[in-house]
Order: sequence, then C-alpha cells, then structure tokens
Amino acid sequence: MSATPRGPSGQRGRQYRYHRELFPALHDWENTERSIVAFTGEDGPEGLLGLDQMGHFGPQGCDLVADAISARGAIGGSPVALCELGSGFGGALRYTVDRLAARGVRVRGAYGVDLVAEHCAVSRRISRAQGRTGMAELCASAAAVPLRGGSLDVVVVTGSMPHFPDPGAVVREAARLLRPGGLFVLTEEVSLTPGEEGPSAAFRAVHPPDVFFTTPVRERLDQLDRAGFACVLRRDLTEWAAALLAERLKVLRIFRGSVAGIYGDVSAELIRDTLTTARDEYLAGRLLPALFTARRA
Repeated sequence: MSATPRGPSGQRGRQYRYHRELFPALHDWENTERSIVAFTGEDGPEGLLGLDQMGHFGPQGCDLVADAISARGAIGGSPVALCELGSGFGGALRYTVDRLAARGVRVRGAYGVDLVAEHCAVSRRISRAQGRTGMAELCASAAAVPLRGGSLDVVVVTGSMPHFPDPGAVVREAARLLRPGGLFVLTEEVSLTPGEEGPSAAFRAVHPPDVFFTTPVRERLDQLDRAGFACVLRRDLTEWAAALLAERLKVLRIFRGSVAGIYGDVSAELIRDTLTTARDEYLAGRLLPALFTARRA
C-alpha cells in the first residue's frame, strides 16, 4: 500500500490522515463503487454495508435519526431544510435524506458540513454519480458554518461528535443555525463518558485522542442548556449498540475476504478493531452510546 499523503495540517490534517488510513479506497470512489455493486448487487447508500462512511452505528444509526425527525414532528408537513455537521464523505447524509423521503418527509435542501476539503470533494463526486440534486457540501468548521442564522429546520450529527475538539461550540452553532422550534438530533457513538475518566488504552490504540474527543454526559447536557435548547431527551443506546456492533462484526468475519478485496487488508483490520474496542467500552460502561433530541427554544 502506498504511503498516505500528508495533506493539510492541524486538526483538519489529523482528521484527513486518520480517515484516509481507515478508508483509502473511498478516494478512488468510482472503482470502489464498482467493486461494492458487484459484491452486494445494490448501488447507492444501501449497497455499502454501512462500512464506508457511516461511523460505528452504520445505516442503523441513520435510521434512528430519521425516526427521531419524523417522531418529533420537525416539519409539520412542510419541506425541511436540513444540515449535517461533520458529514465526512456524505454517506450518512445521503442515506438519511433517502430514509426521510421514505417516511414522507420532504427535504427542500440538504447541507453537508465538513472541515476536510478532500472529504467534501469525494462527497460531491458520489452525489453527482448518483444523480442527486438539492444537496450541497460546505467545507467549513462545524463551529462556523457559512449559512444564515435561523435558516434550518433540522441539524443532525450522526456520530461525528468525537471529531470536534470544542463540542460546546458546535452545539452553539447548531442552535444558531436552527429556526425557533427547530430540531437538533445527534447520535453519540464514542463521544460520551459517564464521568471524567476516559476510555481504555485498547480503545485509544485505534481511536487516537487527537482525533476522537470525549465529553462527560453532564457536560453535554450543560452545553445543550447553555446553547438555548429545550425539551432535551436522551435515549440510552447501550444494549442496542452492543448488539448492533456484535452483528456488524459477524458480517465482517463472514465476508472478511470480500471486505478486504474492496477496502484493502489494512482497512478491514482497522474497521474490525474499531468496532471491537467500541463494543468493549459499551459493555464496560466507559462509553455511553446515546441518541439526543432537542428543540431550539
């Protein structure tokens, strides 16, 4: 395997290099997509096994987000303007938009915000190849989004909270972007701890601390309160998440050769270790997987 390009510097560079090492094949999207379609028989977000751009929870985590948006009546029958903070390669956003459409929620505009220009470029290529319109990638910090305040109906974070060095600033930015009564939905995959103590050394070996940042649950609740959110609900996902990751690891074992053929041996091993150590943290109670929903007051 060729050496990973140095790419940008600072936090942008750290995120770029980590995700490039994890999923180098996605930067050659057209060839990778052909391999995925040949293996699964499906194209678009549903054919990717949830192993490409959807974090620890995969498409099932996006289903939770789509369900939450539908259940909490974010739209009242009107088309919704939606933004994902920390959208990466865009897989979660595309999948969520499709799931909302299947639930009768019309999306009039979808924005993916990511710090890494290379991620945004890949996302644009994928969306263009799938013939998608009404989606835009914004290369920007999730704490400083170039959109007008109060212009969005829904802001989501699908597992990207640990990639924000200042999550409080991201929560405040979500509040700024939302209209009064707008909905904030976030899945906490490996970002929430019960207290000040962090996760184990085994977890940190594949989730480096300068790429994955954690926050005590009490602090997250305070961040939401200080940003002006109301009607905050937190759903404990520990049992659900542990079972989900066990199932995803089973799929990886069964199709190990195919996954390695698509993504490469190094990526296949990193995906396995990433999911294994996250599940171990859930079972030990050192990380608290959760789904938050909140209203902009």
